[in-house]
Amino acid sequence: MSERVGPERLFNVLFLCTGNSARSIIAEAILNKVGAGRFRAYSAGSQPKGEVNPHAISLLRSLGHDLAGFRSKSWREFAGPDAPALDFVFTVCDNAAGEACPIWPGKPMTAHWGVPDPAAAIGTPAQIAHAFNDTYRMLKQRIDVFAALPMSSLDQLGLRRKLAEIGHMEGTTSKVAEPE
Repeated sequence: MSERVGPERLFNVLFLCTGNSARSIIAEAILNKVGAGRFRAYSAGSQPKGEVNPHAISLLRSLGHDLAGFRSKSWREFAGPDAPALDFVFTVCDNAAGEACPIWPGKPMTAHWGVPDPAAAIGTPAQIAHAFNDTYRMLKQRIDVFAALPMSSLDQLGLRRKLAEIGHMEGTTSKVAEPE
């Protein structure tokens, strides 16, 4: 990225989680809707589950998100020569934040935005739905703030600071140091 980020370009954003079945998929859907025309979101996992969590699909569908093309995939797809140059990489689970990540094309800015894993929720169907709704709400809050950042007027240090602040918003699960 240049010293200042240009106002007219499309920014590529990758959301990472270990399984790429719920949190990262939800974040991808939110940013592609909220940031349409400014951002192109992707998601991946270090150890993908191979399928998107059915509760995540149900929630996203009920909220009017386009589900075309969603699948659980490896982060290796975004580290190869044919991968899109990434501007931002956000980890949304503590395990992925603590893992050694590949070298990303584009030398993106990184931040950790850990939120609880709704796929780990146990209980009644209503309790599980509540966990997914809560995760959605926390991710949407972070993504709304991110998408509203004045990219063209922030220098790299200011932008890094804002990304870290977003990661510390209500509901954070961060147990690891911020990535450099």
